[in-house]
Amino acid sequence: MSSMSCPRSDPNPSRVHPAPLPIDHFDRLPDPLLLLIFNRVADVKALGRCGVVSRRFHHLVPQVDTVLVRVDCVISDDESASPVLSDKARNPLSTFFRVVLGNIVKPLQALGLFSGACRSQLGPSSSSSLAVGRECDGEMDQGGVTHHSPTQVLKNFNEIRFLRIELPSGELGIDGGVLLKWRAHFGSTLDNCVILGASSVVRPLPFKNLVGFENGTDAGCANDDNGSIPESFYTNGGLKLRVVWTISSLIAASARHYLLQPIIAEHKTLDSLVLTDADGQGVLCMNREQLEELRVKPLSASSASKRTLVPALNMRLWYAPHLELPDGVVLKGATLVAIRPSDQSGLKKDMADGSWISTAFEEPYGTAARMLVKRRTYCLEMNSF
Repeated sequence: MSSMSCPRSDPNPSRVHPAPLPIDHFDRLPDPLLLLIFNRVADVKALGRCGVVSRRFHHLVPQVDTVLVRVDCVISDDESASPVLSDKARNPLSTFFRVVLGNIVKPLQALGLFSGACRSQLGPSSSSSLAVGRECDGEMDQGGVTHHSPTQVLKNFNEIRFLRIELPSGELGIDGGVLLKWRAHFGSTLDNCVILGASSVVRPLPFKNLVGFENGTDAGCANDDNGSIPESFYTNGGLKLRVVWTISSLIAASARHYLLQPIIAEHKTLDSLVLTDADGQGVLCMNREQLEELRVKPLSASSASKRTLVPALNMRLWYAPHLELPDGVVLKGATLVAIRPSDQSGLKKDMADGSWISTAFEEPYGTAARMLVKRRTYCLEMNSF
């Protein structure tokens, strides 16, 4: 009798067989590709969360070369510092201005009378520090929330090349409707600064013709006056207001520059550093050459406050009482100021080349700058402060 073969049964049918482990597709990605992804993430808080996912991520995150730090709050050391920019109740600023307005002979001795009223919130008695945390409560450690400075947050990153730091708001509190933007480049001191301001901005109505006003005026300067500043500019406080804008913007820029010293000293791989704010009010930029210059030649600090000393300056100013942009936006009292240190070599050539001025702002304000530089130029000088 032939025996039939049958499959052998499991002697221990109650044994549980482990399920195959799921495939982690991230393990199949090479390190350079993961670093590319982390560089696109950029945000330092998100990168911190990625770093605790696995040992591999923890090893790779410090190698990213692009980092964005969003500052939650700026904590002032002076509780009495006012957050509002106004030309009233300012501390005196002992800075002498010498103004030469093109070929127009205009007595401006009165400028010294009101220059003492120009002071931003970052005055001699005020200093501030930056804090990064989950929320901003005005204290460095309160309610279980600990804030860290950008220097502390970045200390574990070893190969940063492109760093962008974003403040929660601009330093200059301005009245509603006023436009004030600035962009500054620094090495060990100020290289250049461009300021764009307007006393008010009028947005076009939906049914408005974007080419011109209802009376048919093309985009540009209504009632064109060949670029000359009207008499009322000197008598109604227009010039005084522009001096306040200029000094306040320079103080804000120099205070930001001062705060960057420890970051620049610690991260020698940096190629680009940008310190901006969520309002888009001011932008401080430093390229690789400027960063290296600061490491080799330490900045000169102002004796009155925690900011970089602003050198003696040459400035050019352009003004239009009414500037209409191609998209229909109207800037009233539009003002553009281009600033360079007085002792900087090649100043005339650099001033004549308007590329660094016209590219300072994003649209539509870049267009406004290009339109303003076509008007009459007014030259000013400012002493160091």
